[in-house]
Amino acid sequence: MSEEIFTGNFTQQEPIPDRAIERAVEVLRTGRLHRYNVLPGEKGDVALLEEEFAAFTGAKYCLAVASGGYALGCALRALGVGAGDKVLTNAFTLAPVPGAIAALGAEPVFVGVTEDLTIDLDDLSVKIAESGAKVLMLSHMRGHIVDMDALMYLCTGSGVEVIEDCAHTMGAAWGGVPSGRHGSIGCFSTQTYKHINSGEGGLLITDDEDVAARAVLLSGSYMLFDRHSAAPGPDVFEKVKYDTPNVSGRMDNLRAAILRVQLENLSTQVDKWNARYRVVEEGLAGTTGLTLTRRGNAETFVGSSIQFLLLDWPDAEIEGVVARCAKRGVELKWFGAPEPVAFTSRYDSWRYAKPQPLPDSDRVLRAIVDMRLPLTFSLEDCAKIARIIRDEVLRRTPQ
Repeated sequence: MSEEIFTGNFTQQEPIPDRAIERAVEVLRTGRLHRYNVLPGEKGDVALLEEEFAAFTGAKYCLAVASGGYALGCALRALGVGAGDKVLTNAFTLAPVPGAIAALGAEPVFVGVTEDLTIDLDDLSVKIAESGAKVLMLSHMRGHIVDMDALMYLCTGSGVEVIEDCAHTMGAAWGGVPSGRHGSIGCFSTQTYKHINSGEGGLLITDDEDVAARAVLLSGSYMLFDRHSAAPGPDVFEKVKYDTPNVSGRMDNLRAAILRVQLENLSTQVDKWNARYRVVEEGLAGTTGLTLTRRGNAETFVGSSIQFLLLDWPDAEIEGVVARCAKRGVELKWFGAPEPVAFTSRYDSWRYAKPQPLPDSDRVLRAIVDMRLPLTFSLEDCAKIARIIRDEVLRRTPQ
């Protein structure tokens, strides 16, 4: 019997919806792509997207920006983080998170990761005490949400402000509270591989009027802040408008136009992702040598990717699984590779940060295998993918 082969594309996204394309064409025909290039009394698509995303998350204020990474940097600046400040963040995250910290001349302080791929709260408690840091940039990496009640209790009691990196959790929640709404600021990405797609783009939400005003000015509003309808009133801007630098990173009306339609459909898309996630999860359950992550009872997640651990496997055997799956058409990413590959870098690859040994986390990080679940895959595709992975894991070289 011949081996199953998968022929799908792990980087092929669904097409942009027709209605979004139609709206984009309308914007193009006006020529008014810049967010502030609007007619008297007109709200552009960026302003409308901000209103709609604020309503979607329940936030008071929202700002649309050029990228998720820009949103992170803007959030740090809006909280007053500057050169030399220490900022806590996950050891398991993607490079734009510590990059946003380092870009300000601030110092990333890495916090360990658990086997469920969430931030280690015990290590966080230690790092808060040792570092004196007053800001945590919390990455909900790959859509795994820590116990946010416990985290906020710890951070609030220690005087630590929380910025949530929600690049992988748009549409997710903890305890019924949307991701991004526990901390002071929530930052989202609309890059192609995220939950709504504009190629590049980002969103920032907050209930803090001073933070919101500074973020709007930082994004490059000049003195046109009155055109932000999901922002504080002019009196708040008066307090900060002369002291906040312009670090331009605006979103344009073309991207906002296609995002607005996708946002309307997000809950349906989340259900589709989670159906695919469950098929793969069920197909891998019980595989000897393979550890699936656990989800908290209070977590509502978006299964746009799936991760599993090959704990304590020799590097060569993990490399073998990845290579054999690739030959059968299944594209896995290994976070334990000694050299960064594409997006799979680790905290010890970010040498602009001081060396910070994390032996317990190293054991987890070198075991993480990651796989995207695009909505272009059918449920039958997902079942086949799980069978292929299971086959190749069970072919592990005997010890």
